[in-house]
Amino acid sequence: MEGQKVILYIHGMGGGADSRIPSILSECLPSSLRVVVRTYDFDPEVASGQISSWIEELRPAVLAGESLGSVHAMEMRSRYGLPTVLVSPALNAPAVFRLWAPLTLVPGVGALLGVIYKPRPGDRQKLEFRFRTLRKWRPVRYCSSDACLFAFFGKHDHYRRSGVVSLRAWRKRFGEGTYAIYDGSHFMEEQYVRTLLADHLRGLAEGSCEG
Repeated sequence: MEGQKVILYIHGMGGGADSRIPSILSECLPSSLRVVVRTYDFDPEVASGQISSWIEELRPAVLAGESLGSVHAMEMRSRYGLPTVLVSPALNAPAVFRLWAPLTLVPGVGALLGVIYKPRPGDRQKLEFRFRTLRKWRPVRYCSSDACLFAFFGKHDHYRRSGVVSLRAWRKRFGEGTYAIYDGSHFMEEQYVRTLLADHLRGLAEGSCEG
């Protein structure tokens, strides 16, 4: 539709074009906003090229990154300077993947990880835990903080216990006022998607970086 602004949603690990959160957003955001989500490769170098090409094509007003997708969102923000919202940002996941890399040289380990983290059926990201792929993951390239960067953290996010999602690291890097905590899990529940996340995305798309 002519005049629509695009929100490019970068899904999490094993997500894809039919992921839950962007589907909900498409239902509850006004028709002037179009949520676009596409399935990208698990190889971070391939994914970087894919997402960059989508930004050049779509010229989004806002980036949204979920879980592992937040790693790519931060990279794209550093490159393009777009307003960015993160949901359960797993910014320490690249360090974990690099630790896993040598383990996948042990027969059966990569296949076991594939079973543990098997995506749901549908148009979803194919996960292959291989040494060469996992070694490609690099630490997040942090960009400068301003009012156009915001993150949502779940109070009961089980990935916070392992440090894959770290509110402490986020607060240390970006300070207070750059995040909100909702009373839910890593996988943001629908009630918060329809209120907190949708409201914040709408505000950014309409030109407000004050949250």
